[in-house]
Amino acid sequence: MTTTKKPRASALAQSKSSSKTADKTAAKTASKKTRTAKPAFVQRHVAVVGAGMAGVACARTLVQAGHRVTLIEKSRGLGGRMATRRTEFGGFDHGTQYFTVRDERFAKALETAQTVVRPWSANTVRVLDDKGRVLASAPPPTEPHFVAKPGMSALVNYWAEPLVQPALHGKLAASTLTGTRVTHIERDALHPEQWQLRAEDTDGGQHVLGGFDRIVLAMPHLQTHDLLLASGHSPELRHQLDAVQVAPCWTLMVAYPNAMQPGLPHLGPQWNAARSVHHRISWLARENSKPGREPIERWTVQASPAWSIKHLEDDEERVKAKLLKGFAEITGIRATPTHAVVHRWRFAQTQKPLGLSHIYDQDLGIGLCGDWCLGHRVEDAFVSGLELALAMA
Repeated sequence: MTTTKKPRASALAQSKSSSKTADKTAAKTASKKTRTAKPAFVQRHVAVVGAGMAGVACARTLVQAGHRVTLIEKSRGLGGRMATRRTEFGGFDHGTQYFTVRDERFAKALETAQTVVRPWSANTVRVLDDKGRVLASAPPPTEPHFVAKPGMSALVNYWAEPLVQPALHGKLAASTLTGTRVTHIERDALHPEQWQLRAEDTDGGQHVLGGFDRIVLAMPHLQTHDLLLASGHSPELRHQLDAVQVAPCWTLMVAYPNAMQPGLPHLGPQWNAARSVHHRISWLARENSKPGREPIERWTVQASPAWSIKHLEDDEERVKAKLLKGFAEITGIRATPTHAVVHRWRFAQTQKPLGLSHIYDQDLGIGLCGDWCLGHRVEDAFVSGLELALAMA
């Protein structure tokens, strides 16, 4: 009779323990792989409405992440308030005057645009009373001030080049439409999970642009609010904009080509830029003092927010006359300029920002960005567009 020995109890226990340990290790490894595994990348088609700094920063980041982007701008040119008005006497930065750099990401991005960015000496900035007398000279600048050359719009245009001419940059999945105003956002009739935009061009032609998985509105907050309202989407998105306050600004541009005649003494004050407490004017800058600019004597004069609000709907000639008077009182320049025009910015300087870098409704696939989210600086617009793109990517 053959007898089979039974394994000892201790050996059975050790075997079971080893098996359990192996199972636990395998389970932990599988769990770790599940947690760390990244979902497969899905390319999305994103419409970015608004081609100012925020819109271009957002669009570029999305394209670099591998998404397809259509950039849409109602004006014929890009840049928003980073604008340059070209004239026979030279350019005027009639929107943003300069920018500073505090965010490391903005600084890194600027390294790619060294051919168009130049420092502007800000140690000539003065603070003036309502009669143009110097109250105090600005202390030595604690941070560099920069401009783009030959005008402020050059920086946005430089960064937008891969979006405007993608074939020259490795056939990126991007396209740009200018002179196109979006009037309505709605679900795509053929693909209800996607969006389509109704738009009109500068000639009044009507268009439908479809096939978008996501929508970015990089516009002034009131225009964003009105577009969402007209489209009947997301009251929650609209209500988040209620607390934001942005002031308008009337801007005067004057040129004095005769000031360049030989033997003619320096025209006006010795300073090149000033902030003023004059009841009409808050900022003045000698455009020809900026690097990479034409030499003809030119000034950009920006009205105060309070005065701009009060005279928002005034006739342009009336506004020009009043701002010329204020300019003469401050600078002492009473000569009649050869060139004098005004421009009205309805949404110029943020008085009360949103307090967040962006708004993104992931369920709807609609995101909002702009300098008004964080403040009124160029960097605020860049960071807003960047962080929305990162949230959507």
